[in-house]
Amino acid sequence: MGTSMVKTQVYLAKADLTALHRVAKREKRPVAELVREAVRGKWLRTKPAGPVALWTGPFAGGSADHDSAFDDDP
Repeated sequence: MGTSMVKTQVYLAKADLTALHRVAKREKRPVAELVREAVRGKWLRTKPAGPVALWTGPFAGGSADHDSAFDDDP
């Protein structure tokens, strides 16, 4: 059984709608699908609850050797 959909209307500037139709054609996807994806991606996604993996200690290395920051050896 598929997801239940409710029809709604939005008003877009003519230039925006034209550009959206171009994207839909290029991606071979319906305009409605692009709009739903944009709404979910911008407004309905969950926000992180707090900082993730912040390193506040000293580290003189570069990105290539970042794992050494977590080594037990000095």
